[in-house]
Amino acid sequence: MDRQQEFVLRTLEERHIRFVRLWFTDVLGSLKSVAIAPAELEGAFAEGIGFDGSAIEGFARVYESDMIASPDPSTFQVLPTRTGEPSDTARMFCDLHMPDGSPSWADPRHVLRRALSRASDLGFTCYTHPEIEFFLLKGQPAPGRPPEPVDSGGYFDLTSHDTAHDFRRMAVSTLETLGISVEFSHHECAPGQQEIDLRYADALSTADNVMTFRHVVKEVALAQGVYATFMPKPFTDQPGSGMHTHLSLFEGDRNAFHDPADELNLSKTGRSFIAGLLRHAREITAVTNQWVNSYKRLFPGNHLGSALTEAPSWVCWGHLNASALVRVPMYKPGKANSTRVEVRSLDPACNPYLAFAVLLSAGLTGIEQEYELPPGAEDNVARLTEGERRAMGYADLPHNLSDALRVMEESELVAETLGEHVFDFFLRNKRAEWSDYRSRVTPYELERYLPSL
Repeated sequence: MDRQQEFVLRTLEERHIRFVRLWFTDVLGSLKSVAIAPAELEGAFAEGIGFDGSAIEGFARVYESDMIASPDPSTFQVLPTRTGEPSDTARMFCDLHMPDGSPSWADPRHVLRRALSRASDLGFTCYTHPEIEFFLLKGQPAPGRPPEPVDSGGYFDLTSHDTAHDFRRMAVSTLETLGISVEFSHHECAPGQQEIDLRYADALSTADNVMTFRHVVKEVALAQGVYATFMPKPFTDQPGSGMHTHLSLFEGDRNAFHDPADELNLSKTGRSFIAGLLRHAREITAVTNQWVNSYKRLFPGNHLGSALTEAPSWVCWGHLNASALVRVPMYKPGKANSTRVEVRSLDPACNPYLAFAVLLSAGLTGIEQEYELPPGAEDNVARLTEGERRAMGYADLPHNLSDALRVMEESELVAETLGEHVFDFFLRNKRAEWSDYRSRVTPYELERYLPSL
């Protein structure tokens, strides 16, 4: 037994923990959990916990259903209660294995581990930093009823003793109790919309943190009598929720994206990484934006108001350009490690393990193949004409989930990154979602056509 496992077992006894929740996600990013008694944990470390993988979305077929969840002691945390107090329950994330001990190819955590291993073989460590947006609603809407935000606030608004302010304070406190560092929190542009930014960490820890974040936010919201949703775009006339993600590669302690001689302080490695993100952007969009609703946020809705144009709709990059798909944030003098790139297309309802894996793979391919970075876009791309964008070489992101799946299914990069099992299941599941969506008669159609046709 290693030291981390010994620490976990000792902490269980000292903190009088009664339940240990073992967490993992399915292919779509839904959190799964099984609770065991502390007395069973030593055996779980040694042999794992068996479960029926065929009952989990995308894991296994009926005739190969046995799977093993092996707890990762480095992810151990005591869970607070909904009110922020210490509880008698702890959690650990699990790696999934087949009965013979081999990694499960359907485990999203394993998909990201493979991508990180590729980076490591090239001498890189990958760090990520997500800015997570979501909405607080007065309650979970009844079927057929529109959602109602908890406030009418706007960007950076502060109203003393309002629900959102108290909620963010409690959510941040709870996250930090779990060892998840928060960099910023504030009210976002739309009524009821919040943003909490997690401090940068290695990509696997960040993906674990995103899953914990979504659970914590929903629990804290319930404790305060409101409802939190990570739906990308719940309101037609308001901005959607994104998860802008900053990425950087390090070689040891050196930021591989930094070059003090470059006008943007961006190295050749950083430029090739961005070029990889751009060249493969359309292929990976189905993974970073996996729901039908995701494409309502990415819709180029500049006619609805300038606030709605910040979600990217075209494949381009820029410096300090909020309309670009990839942005190079301002370099902080004297802080070489701050050089990074920001991908603005992701939404908070993605599976973070798969999303980070495809982003990393696209960027690494750019480095390996020495892709050339095209000129940057410094104008608001949404305000250019279609002809101007075409002349500048700015391709559209997929317009809907069906378009994104058609591009993805032809992508060797996505197939290799996800692995055959996850790749095939993801395509099947999302095609079924699109088919179900296409068959539904919407309120828009009834309002527009029923009175006049």
